[in-house]
Amino acid sequence: AADPEIHAIPGVAALRLRKMVRMYTNGEWLDTPVYDREALLPGDLFNGPAIIIEANATTVVEPGWQTETTALGHLVLTRVEAREARHAAGTRADPVMLEIFNNLFMSIAEQMGATLANTSFSVNIKERLDFSCAVFDADGGLIANAPHMPVHLGSMGESIQVVIRENRGTMKPGDVYALNAPYNGGTHLPDITVITPVFDATGRDVLFYVGSRGHHADIGGITPGSMPPHSTTVEEEGVLIDNVLLASGGRLREKEILELLSQGPYPARNPRHNLADLAAQIAANEKGAQELRKMADHFGLDVVWAYMGHVQDNAEESVRRVIDVLRDGSFTLTLDNGARIKVQISIDKDSRSAKIDFTGTSKQTDNNFNAPAAVCKAAVLYVFRTLVDDDIPLNGGCLKPLDIVIPEGCMLNPRHPAA
Repeated sequence: AADPEIHAIPGVAALRLRKMVRMYTNGEWLDTPVYDREALLPGDLFNGPAIIIEANATTVVEPGWQTETTALGHLVLTRVEAREARHAAGTRADPVMLEIFNNLFMSIAEQMGATLANTSFSVNIKERLDFSCAVFDADGGLIANAPHMPVHLGSMGESIQVVIRENRGTMKPGDVYALNAPYNGGTHLPDITVITPVFDATGRDVLFYVGSRGHHADIGGITPGSMPPHSTTVEEEGVLIDNVLLASGGRLREKEILELLSQGPYPARNPRHNLADLAAQIAANEKGAQELRKMADHFGLDVVWAYMGHVQDNAEESVRRVIDVLRDGSFTLTLDNGARIKVQISIDKDSRSAKIDFTGTSKQTDNNFNAPAAVCKAAVLYVFRTLVDDDIPLNGGCLKPLDIVIPEGCMLNPRHPAA
């Protein structure tokens, strides 16, 4: 019989072994000890593989993990061996891996959206779900998004490009930017875009960008809600935010942002609420950054970059297949106020591309019956995406076969300070 004093020595879990079994894990059979949970003492420490059984649960400890019993009888599992990196089959496109990465990229955007909805303050974002999240490559190309607001997703890339262009060489880890300017990829002023560059471990190179756009309850303007029916200039619609540093070095620039939201003839009515939602957008972006880094660690950065290109190439080819069956056409829509939206679509069968030309559209109006160019491009992008039967993410590749012409100064591409 076992000596009861020896059997009760804390930290020597092997003395409390119930039996050995064969367990299949990670493609092989392993001799695995089985322990009774009730027999474990505080301080017991052992490595996987192992199985811990109790009346209502079974805990499987995989190889590479360690289990410790705490003073309260809790089991704490800790990874003690680094997980082996699993790479895709090189950087060449593989149909199976392409589908996996399509879903991985979309999943990251969905997780960003869940974080934003859970941490936001306003009803607009938390309950009405008027927000969008997306993942972009190092050049600012849209890679994937969650099924959020199409007009946001198709136009957010324009905002990313502005931030890249105007902050090239000055971005640092922990920096976050905000923008709602309709002339630089924005939609209307309540939709504020928050953009976070994702750096490498050295903090020198930007690997990716993540962005979230949310409809804030109020951003100022001549009427509450910042969507006045009779505005004639963008100033009357609220506070214009154009490439503003929202956070620096990981610190929210609270004082500076509150000052920005409180300035001008028509300031935001509750800047603290705006600040709370902006903080939620930063949190959503951070979730996306964490998941992208995790993906790069798991598959290898070169593979992730390669498949960011492959998913865009796949989307591009999908749109080109749609263009193959389209014909030239034109359409003119006369609005209630007499203004006209005119579009001519020309198909080039040789290059498998399409030109969407809005020349002939009425000049910008002196009221708010104007739409930013980014919104017009988003609408075109979404139409072509809906023509694709395949289940592909809406990304920058969809735009590559399209040449969109929107004359400056027309109601679909107004000049500042048009409403």
